[in-house]
Amino acid sequence: MSDNLSGRDPAGPAILVEDFVALDADLGADRDAVIGALADRLAAAGRTTDRDALVAAVLDREGKSATGLPGGIAIPHCRDASITTASLGFARLSPRVDFGASDGPADLVFLIAAPEGAGAEHMKVLTALARALVRPEFVSSLRAADTATDVIALVEGVLPPSAPASTVTTAPDGAHEPAPPDGDARPSADGRNPAVSIVAITACPTGIAHTYMAADALTAAADRADVTLHVETQGSSGSTPLPAEVVASASAVIFATDVGVKGRERFAGKPMIASGVKRAINEPDTMIAEAVRAASDPQAARVESGADGAHDATGSGDAGELGWGTRLRQILLTGVSYMIPFVAAGGLLIALGFLFGGYDISESAADIVIGNSLTNLPDGGLTVYLGAVLFQIGSLSFSFLVPALAGYIAFAIADRPGLAPGFTAGAIAVFVGAGFIGGLVGGIIAGFAALWVGRIPLPTWARGLMPVVIIPLLASLIVGAAMFLVLGRPLAAITTGLTDWLNGLSGGSAVALGAILGLMMCFDLGGPVNKAAYAFAVAGLDVSNQASLQIMAAVMAAGMIPPLAMALSSLVRPGLYSPAERENGKAAWLLGASFISEGAIPFAAADPLRVIPSMMIGGAVTGGLIMGTDVTLSAPHGGVFVIFAMGNVAWFFVSLAAGTIVAAACVTAAKQFIRTTPAAPPVGVGSRPVAA
Repeated sequence: MSDNLSGRDPAGPAILVEDFVALDADLGADRDAVIGALADRLAAAGRTTDRDALVAAVLDREGKSATGLPGGIAIPHCRDASITTASLGFARLSPRVDFGASDGPADLVFLIAAPEGAGAEHMKVLTALARALVRPEFVSSLRAADTATDVIALVEGVLPPSAPASTVTTAPDGAHEPAPPDGDARPSADGRNPAVSIVAITACPTGIAHTYMAADALTAAADRADVTLHVETQGSSGSTPLPAEVVASASAVIFATDVGVKGRERFAGKPMIASGVKRAINEPDTMIAEAVRAASDPQAARVESGADGAHDATGSGDAGELGWGTRLRQILLTGVSYMIPFVAAGGLLIALGFLFGGYDISESAADIVIGNSLTNLPDGGLTVYLGAVLFQIGSLSFSFLVPALAGYIAFAIADRPGLAPGFTAGAIAVFVGAGFIGGLVGGIIAGFAALWVGRIPLPTWARGLMPVVIIPLLASLIVGAAMFLVLGRPLAAITTGLTDWLNGLSGGSAVALGAILGLMMCFDLGGPVNKAAYAFAVAGLDVSNQASLQIMAAVMAAGMIPPLAMALSSLVRPGLYSPAERENGKAAWLLGASFISEGAIPFAAADPLRVIPSMMIGGAVTGGLIMGTDVTLSAPHGGVFVIFAMGNVAWFFVSLAAGTIVAAACVTAAKQFIRTTPAAPPVGVGSRPVAA
């Protein structure tokens, strides 16, 4: 057994050992089984504190884009807090298993597991391996290896001999570029006469593998085409921005990204080719050729000033861009995602304030905090004072909900120049009473206003003022005028009408709303529908509004159903589940009780057609019962652990139990009587849920 990998501290644990290698093995019929089997090996060696969390994190990454690559290779990977040591699992499969590659199933699978806070050395070792997988001779050697020791030796051979920082070389002009596959220094551009100079950005959601493989694939293609290429990898081991002079001299830019580009405004006006990161791995020569053509095409798509995001609508189907429908969904979800930390922190602090100071504390918290101190306590003593402080902190945090939503919607459209007008739009929405709906509309207007202002042609000497002065000023003026003069009152009227309608709900209408919210919370386990329901609840959360507290209770209780139901089903009928799923079920009890829907992801990803509908039925039952029995909740997170913030507690638990039993019965019956083949996860399954 090899004790260590190159570039690692000999006293430290090896990244790859013989126990992590499976040769010519049958690890299961599908992707999830293979991932689970490799995760079992890492868990047995103590490389993770939670095997199920590791699997869920890998499937989360798979849900964003498949990790299968051309040539029979797959690199499932993740970063997660449960991983204690950066580790590799390797399987040479027989038979092959589909990992989503365009040319068929994979026989070589590397599971790359990195700790959440993995240091630069760990990440560079892992990315060096990913880069080696674009080398045909390395892949051939893996297929020919006779023993696990041979595999370990091959992996050691592609890593740097000492510190793995050598995976990046410095070009003569100072730009950082991927190291060449054979480890030799790249030919200097000084001795070449290329027709065009190109810059490229590569980035994937996890930033471990695809980011660097795409960079190396583009580099090799540029060499073959005799094109000068400078690549900036925006990955987990950090990124060194391309020098300004390199960007300025570039004839075109390639964005091979699945996430937003950091510093996209640097490339404003450049001809652009945009795609997902996998296209750069699969078709690097085509992308280089497209960039060369774009450089001399006056009609080519160009980088918008300040536009952010993984893709622009280039108008070329070959570029692999996203449509505006998908883009709009991403924009809205960006705003919701950035809003949630304010909601979680503020809402829980408010709930703690109620715990210490009672519900009446909301009326006097500000006066108590301003007029008293630890040495001058109010009536009621220390408990009331602490309750007032906690409530006031939470209220201030919660007050950023709509501005943060609008600000980051604008950020998703126009990058940093959109932040100021976006936050301004959100503040105006609060001021005029337009609330959550006003924040959505104002954020979109602010983002596109910033985008439009950024297109105004200015002389070169004035362009530096664009992102910090001109765009925020004019875009804030535009959205402010639109909100105050045109949209504010209509949006406020809509918000008021919606609030009045919610307050007037009773009987069957309230139950129907609860059932719908329950269906939404269980539909895609953290996808757009789930987040829409959750955002609807937290945006209207108001301790003085009974209806909003009922909606919050319905949403949280329904979101707890999937993991609890799968835990119950796997406990009652263990024979319907694999050993790995039964282990997942044990952990799902606590995850469900904590309002962490992630506990159901392994089940839903493996069997969506039977699991998802069953969970939706249970969620609808719970949501309807919560609304019908006047259960309330003043905390937006916490599950059963915020029982102090609940009203009508007994019915909360009755509703939770009823939905759990119904969902568990449905999924058990479906698995018993409905036969189906494994399917890929639906949209949203595999995404980290909003409650996590």
